Amino acid sequence: MMNYRKALSAVFIAGLLCSGTSFFAQYIMKLNPCPLCILQRVAVIAVTLVSLIVLILPVHRKEGRIVAAGLVSVPALWGFGTAAYQIWLQSLPAMERPSCGAPWTFRLKNWPLFDVWEPVVRGFGDCGIQEYVMGIPLPVWSIMFFGSVLVWVWFALKLSK
Repeated sequence: MMNYRKALSAVFIAGLLCSGTSFFAQYIMKLNPCPLCILQRVAVIAVTLVSLIVLILPVHRKEGRIVAAGLVSVPALWGFGTAAYQIWLQSLPAMERPSCGAPWTFRLKNWPLFDVWEPVVRGFGDCGIQEYVMGIPLPVWSIMFFGSVLVWVWFALKLSK
């Protein structure tokens, strides 16, 4: 029997690692994230936080496990869709690529507590430029993370009693 709490803990730990890696890539490797990269980062953080929150739910009951899987899936699906859109956008010829919009720091600069969360949304990169880590484009890494989360929470649900 699969312990669903362990599955959620694994998702939480993977989310922490991916979040930390995104900040490492930006602040240490000097890869400048674009607005779509920022949305993917926020989705990773959301998956991480939701997985931590649902660990409080009574996942020993099947209904609790279904709710937990559904709640974790929402930001994972959002991040998966954003990464897939960025992969599509990067596949277009340079002249046909739409703009990915103003940087999030510009869009959100008047929001409350902006100084607190500004490091999360800082970035001025171009969504059409491919950045690679270990030879793999960053949105492909995102697809792998979000896809793994979705498979893991639902597969673990199926295996749990």
